[in-house]
Amino acid sequence: MTTIRLPTAPPPGTVLGAAPHLTESADAYRATGGYDAAADPEELLAHLAAAGLRGRGGAGFPAAVKLRSVRGRGGSPVVVANGEEGEPGSVKDRWLLRARPHLVLDGLARAAAVTGAVRGFVYLSDPAAGESVRRALAEHPPPLPVEVVETGHTYVAGEESAVVRRIDGGPALPTTKPPRPFERGVGGAPTLVSNVETLARIALTATRPDLRRAIARSTLVTLSGGPAAPVLTEVPYGIPLRALAARYGAPEAAGALMGGLFGGLVDARALDLPLEPGALTAAGTALGCGALHFLAPGNCPVTTAADAAAHLAAESARQCGVCVSGTSAVGKALYGLAAGTAGPDTADSLRRWSQGLTGRGACGLLDAAAGIAGSLLRSFPAHVRSHLAAPCPVCAAAAPADGRRRLTVAVPEVVSPLTAAPGTPVPALKGTP
Repeated sequence: MTTIRLPTAPPPGTVLGAAPHLTESADAYRATGGYDAAADPEELLAHLAAAGLRGRGGAGFPAAVKLRSVRGRGGSPVVVANGEEGEPGSVKDRWLLRARPHLVLDGLARAAAVTGAVRGFVYLSDPAAGESVRRALAEHPPPLPVEVVETGHTYVAGEESAVVRRIDGGPALPTTKPPRPFERGVGGAPTLVSNVETLARIALTATRPDLRRAIARSTLVTLSGGPAAPVLTEVPYGIPLRALAARYGAPEAAGALMGGLFGGLVDARALDLPLEPGALTAAGTALGCGALHFLAPGNCPVTTAADAAAHLAAESARQCGVCVSGTSAVGKALYGLAAGTAGPDTADSLRRWSQGLTGRGACGLLDAAAGIAGSLLRSFPAHVRSHLAAPCPVCAAAAPADGRRRLTVAVPEVVSPLTAAPGTPVPALKGTP
């Protein structure tokens, strides 16, 4: 069982809050300025635009633009707090819903005020988070009806069209686009689907507009892969990845798996990059959901790539033929590379798939698989060549006895010292098995 560490006293005005080890009550949240109805929706929208707040669900879309896109549609809009994090290794959304549900609900209400929404939903897969949100709703009823919708935990369940489909009573599977949720979402109404950390930062901006730039330019990250237990922490944009690795306890990291699985692999040289979405995108990687898995010097990136691709293949929604065949092909090729059974054309096949599969699926899962393959070829070409020449002893030692590859980059069991009330432990956070 892995223990996740939280800072004991983060500075005020952060998403982590002053007491991250405790579940915040409505009274404690109101004492910090939360639920202050004086914030004007027009002024808040201007503050969000000026600060440049971007979404924290993975795509990094400008929050003000997304709010305006729903607001301008008319009708009876809907707002959704999306807390279903399918990326392995990430725990931030579950932690937020458990520890600071009022911050998220305040952000949801403020997003509703900006968009003119008449209904709200909190969408999640963690039962303990659901209980926390329901308690918070009872403590402080919001100004609009809000319903908690639970779903099964899968990689694709948090994709915005899958969110809408599940809330409407269907399976949590992506749909063909267009229309997108902001055009036609829950019940056919214009719908804002916003990550819970994004909503938390909207609420913070409303209560502390003087700190709006700092709020917009900091982010929650889940760090794993080093000798220490995984860490959930909050850091400012611009900190070098190498400094973040050193602070976490992995100063000799040979690279990282970025953004959960969506950012692909980077080598040690890329650790000089700043933790800043634009700089990471320009370098061919991504911050995504903020989950960073550092590669220890003795680990083989080929094993990490094979495990990640196998996970994606297993998580395919199996709605798109190209996704089923594409993720399977990438997974089998990377498995062969790790197992020492790859053919001489494997690298060429991986390169072709990495370039040709992107954008062809209904969601980002196929893109992630293609990105894993391409990033391995780009960042670790010498490893690929050596694996084609001879079996890798590191990969052989890491192979499971039954021959089945399993994802090893997840946080399989995360225990947080949060308490719902003094002396009442919160159940362990479940990661991806």
